[in-house]
Amino acid sequence: MASDIAGEHNALTDVPGVRVGHATRAGQGALTGTTVVLVPPGAVTSVEVRGGGPATRDTAALNPRHPVPQVGAITLTGGSAYGLAAAGGVLDWLTENRPDATAVVPVAALFDLGRGGDFHARPHAELGTEAVLAAAVGVGAVEQGNVGAGTGAVSAEMKGGIGTASAVLPDGTIVAALVALNSHHPAVDPASGLPYGFPLGATARRRGGAAVPWAEFALTTPSPDALAAASERLAASARERAVRTPLNTVIGVVATSATLGSGEAYRFAGAAQDGLAVAVRPAHGVSDGDTIFAVATGATPTGATPELFEAASSTFARAIVHAVLSARSVTTGWGHIAAYEELYRQCSARSS
Repeated sequence: MASDIAGEHNALTDVPGVRVGHATRAGQGALTGTTVVLVPPGAVTSVEVRGGGPATRDTAALNPRHPVPQVGAITLTGGSAYGLAAAGGVLDWLTENRPDATAVVPVAALFDLGRGGDFHARPHAELGTEAVLAAAVGVGAVEQGNVGAGTGAVSAEMKGGIGTASAVLPDGTIVAALVALNSHHPAVDPASGLPYGFPLGATARRRGGAAVPWAEFALTTPSPDALAAASERLAASARERAVRTPLNTVIGVVATSATLGSGEAYRFAGAAQDGLAVAVRPAHGVSDGDTIFAVATGATPTGATPELFEAASSTFARAIVHAVLSARSVTTGWGHIAAYEELYRQCSARSS
């Protein structure tokens, strides 16, 4: 790995100037939400859309062939194409509070319609406003699991959610990722019961400027009996629910303190997509909308090194593991959605 050291918070907010906020709706037929990532002035942004069925807006403006816009925020949301409306609330807030930012608020949505029981319960501009207000004060640790854009997320038949991770390179450059895991295919190896990204876990963490030993994922391999029992519980909960529409998307952000041009930022997002393909197998299908935004703040002079791109891949994969471990089971009008913690309770520990 380019770095085995996680940042202070092991979160996207370890990149200075980047802030995260969530707005969540759960109950009364709703199971959805919106997550906003505030981008510091001067940052270079890009995006790679590798899935076959994306729901996005303003992503074309981030194409390296176009003049680089000053993006003030990136919006991740539930609600499929309907949920793109959440970006309107973010844009209104930026207009009043960030006049330096252009009227570009790129947004990507995942499919969670009806998972709370009501197909019409989905994000709107008000939820975007709530999320950006939270992001304005969203420094430090980032809440994970059933929050924001990950509230109604499902990974295969298992509960998905929000996950985040970071890495500190030897020269002090920071790479971090945040994901809303809503994949059609699994992030957990059915043969081992462990997340595919588990081997990439960090072995140290930055604390007060020093790296201290740390095991990122406190997991033990389940026994054959536990594997069989988990498989049956997962299948049983899936049978009890309404048939799941095969529309899925993993959306997220990878950020760095490095200095990148727009073309390099695009490749940086592509490296994170490689991490998605490590942690979800297979990824980038015809009905997936897998979309990853890239942010390079330029706070450190490091450029487009191989180590930086390797860290983008591994950090995004680690964020997916945190999404799996942080998710919690829910029961709604749609049915019961079992989380990893419920299925493998004897071998898992809460994501940290």
